Amino acid sequence: MVLNPVISKLAGKLVVLASASPRRLEILSNVGLRFEVVPSWFKETLDKGLFKEPHEYAVETAKQKALEVARRMPVKHLKTPDIVIGADTIVTVDGVILEKPVDKADAYRMLSLLSGKEHSVFTGVAIVFCHKKENEEVDYQLVEFYEETKVKFSDLSDDMLWEYINSGEPMDKAGGYGIQALGGMLVEYVHGDFLNVVGFPLNRFFKQLDLIYNQSASSPGREGGSARPSHSGAPANSPLVLPAHSGLRPTAGPLPEVERKGSEHEANGSSKHLEDREAQTGASENATLPPMTSRGPSEPKKEDMQRIIDLMDGFKASKALFTASKMCVFDLLQSRPGLEAAQVAREVNASVRGTECLLEACVSLGLLRSKEGRCQKPVFENTDLSAHYLLTDAPRSLRGHIARCDDTAWPLFSRLDSAVREGASQREKAFSKTTEDTLQETFHNSQEDKLGFMNAMHSMAQVTGRAVATAFDLSRFKTACDLGGCTGAMAYEFTKAHPGFSVTVFDLPAVVELSERFHPLHTDNRVSFVAGDFFEDELPKADLYILARILHDLPEEKVHILLSKIAEACTPGCGLLLSEIFLDEDRGGPARGLLQALGMSEGRQRSAAEYALLLESHGFVTARGVHTGGLLDAMLCLKA
Repeated sequence: MVLNPVISKLAGKLVVLASASPRRLEILSNVGLRFEVVPSWFKETLDKGLFKEPHEYAVETAKQKALEVARRMPVKHLKTPDIVIGADTIVTVDGVILEKPVDKADAYRMLSLLSGKEHSVFTGVAIVFCHKKENEEVDYQLVEFYEETKVKFSDLSDDMLWEYINSGEPMDKAGGYGIQALGGMLVEYVHGDFLNVVGFPLNRFFKQLDLIYNQSASSPGREGGSARPSHSGAPANSPLVLPAHSGLRPTAGPLPEVERKGSEHEANGSSKHLEDREAQTGASENATLPPMTSRGPSEPKKEDMQRIIDLMDGFKASKALFTASKMCVFDLLQSRPGLEAAQVAREVNASVRGTECLLEACVSLGLLRSKEGRCQKPVFENTDLSAHYLLTDAPRSLRGHIARCDDTAWPLFSRLDSAVREGASQREKAFSKTTEDTLQETFHNSQEDKLGFMNAMHSMAQVTGRAVATAFDLSRFKTACDLGGCTGAMAYEFTKAHPGFSVTVFDLPAVVELSERFHPLHTDNRVSFVAGDFFEDELPKADLYILARILHDLPEEKVHILLSKIAEACTPGCGLLLSEIFLDEDRGGPARGLLQALGMSEGRQRSAAEYALLLESHGFVTARGVHTGGLLDAMLCLKA
């Protein structure tokens, strides 16, 4: 039984949340709202100086997010939503708008501003109602509002600030803190809607829907916001996530779609502040937003051609990244920022001309920045992007994975035309050995080869681990077994996220033997390592089994062997946490998963529904599936 009668009005409609925020997803899911997540591609680059009040900026950003998704879905997803919800949360103090910090120094700046002061948290919300007309055009009508909550921080010492910053929590939060987690310890009091500070004003949202559906067609004046009357479109079929015959129902609504990133985003500009901001033209709060009609086919636009050019040049950008990483350019410039091209060339043992071209290319890609040096020659230093992901010792370094891509993926994709014609992997032609031979040699060859493979797995787990580990409430489980967990990077993220949780990493003896090289300085004794082959040996006993980036690479026969072994080891109620890239149900994306499939390995990429059916055939019931906002999606299943 739903507590809010408004929710029943949305039954049978395609409701879309235009946000990848796990906090908004959780808030709306917890009240029983059924929706799909399609993250907006709108770049949040509006000029804050154009807005008289901070809440106007939040509302406009929310509006642009929702409209971008509403306009994109009929074209890219071939379905028209009934309702799209956009939201944007900002923190303001002393007239300064604080969004998400870009690095630790920025987080320190923000939290220092908040220390000992009262500040305001604004969430702007835009609800776009889409109505498909007979001529296939779409009318869009809009309701917008905002909510303000006052929050007071205690006086915070530098030690406390840095301890909180080093926890990692501030980095994806507006204002640099999360009130629902560790950040709650910084807060002295809250006046207003607590959930608004978390990221979504649930109470105000349902009041607005109640006005639209259950009361008058015109909206009254508002305290802290404005609303416009709207009409929803005709009921739409909810997108198929799990097969209708399976009897499975995900508890958090349809599985979210994976966010696509790339140069397509460049086409999503602000739409002229949407009718030049009605408030500035004196439009009344009861005025209905004029319908906006979607464009039909038109002449090619300049950005369309640029999109094709970006795709054509993509391989050059990849190789520039691979080469700069291989030559340790980013490590060098981190230790000695401000070097000229000739100085870099000497250190990496390369020609001055070639090094200069490489450095300039990296500047154009946003990996380096340059400025005029003492002798009017450019000097180079890392950007924050490189400092986060391209340094050998960065907490989320991708350098190992980049090296693996250069050594293995590049040669394979250089033979893509043959792979497509033959429908088979080109590994044997590229490396003069089969996939099985390559894997065997990885663990029988030199220690350098083994470490290269493990570095690649470790760097990917470092980047994806936290999002996967925090995707679900795992308090019902006490022990886990990470099958093929390699260096334990994923396992350590699970123990950090879940107190009282212990994880056994089960992997090949050659992997376990070298895993100590990758352990954190302060080793968590809740992570242990067991050597074995999960196809041949008995699996360690656990309440939860973790399979991250395993199934997609296995041939069908081995997929079923492994799942059968896990099912045999599980008692009813035991869990299986699967983490892979989930393809859209129409196999229209995400591009990363579909490009990975072009490698023509013996495995296959699957959608969430296909994984659910696969696991159901081995006695597992899907409890919930989520888009983590990271590189991998996650699905939690229980043994029936």
